[in-house]
Amino acid sequence: NNEQACAERNKILEGARTETSPLHITLLSSPPRPTPPLLAAVPTQTSHVSHRNPKMVLIEAELEDERSKVVKDEGGNSKGVSRSGEGEEGKEAAASVSKEVGDGFETASEGNEREREEGKEKGEAMAEKGFEDALSESQLQLRAMDRANDAKTDGNLLFKNAQYEDALLKYEHALQLTPEIPPSNELRAMCHANRGICYLKLGKYEETIKECTKAIELCPAYIKALLRRADAYERLERFEDAIGDYKKILQLEPSNNEARSNILRLEPKAREKAEKMKEEMIGKLKEMGNSILGRFGMNVDNFKAVKDPHTGSYSISFQR
Repeated sequence: NNEQACAERNKILEGARTETSPLHITLLSSPPRPTPPLLAAVPTQTSHVSHRNPKMVLIEAELEDERSKVVKDEGGNSKGVSRSGEGEEGKEAAASVSKEVGDGFETASEGNEREREEGKEKGEAMAEKGFEDALSESQLQLRAMDRANDAKTDGNLLFKNAQYEDALLKYEHALQLTPEIPPSNELRAMCHANRGICYLKLGKYEETIKECTKAIELCPAYIKALLRRADAYERLERFEDAIGDYKKILQLEPSNNEARSNILRLEPKAREKAEKMKEEMIGKLKEMGNSILGRFGMNVDNFKAVKDPHTGSYSISFQR
């Protein structure tokens, strides 16, 4: 009986395998079911059978593969592939949304970090203010002078790099920080003198003279400021003024050979310029005199000036 039942079962399964059209239509057009009808009809108890038929096992495996295959929809598209695609597209969409959120909005961690930084800065500012409130007036002035000195040092570095415009701003900032009290006169004079050398490098000699004059007013014995101002005077051909600064330097520092040599060099130029200026002035006076005397039929050539060698005075005589 067992052998006959097995043969009938195999025959049924073989028929199911060969007549695939009805079975496949059912499988492909309907959703997968937990247990196919053919397998449900097969007895599961094999206590009376010592071994299973290899052909039956092969057919069951093929049916199991059929169930695991992708079920196609009516349009011929694979639902499984579609789901997989939807899964991939979903992942890509989620990644895109995540990127957009990261690019366009601030995350909670970033916001907290920024709040912590702002809080830290505010705390430091409040601590600084509280610290300054606790200082005395003299301590505040010393603190301001330290800051001004730092700004001056920054200006010196810019000057060494030939960044004269930026150096001017740093020296100006240092002057703004420096309190106008006698102990700060030296620092303020240095800043003015340094601004003077910056203007000298930029070819702005009048500005150099102004800045160095301020420095000399604060520190009358400031030799560097006198040297820079004298240099600016010379470039403007104000030789007498330059000689005057070099003479002041010799009074403060008699061993200054630079000032002495510059005096010897500039004195001939100063005399030459004085003679030239005198001639120009006499020429202008003659023009003015001729314009007046011409109304009376005379000119300045009718008058002769004779210098007295003893007194240095002049006597004027009229000649036709």
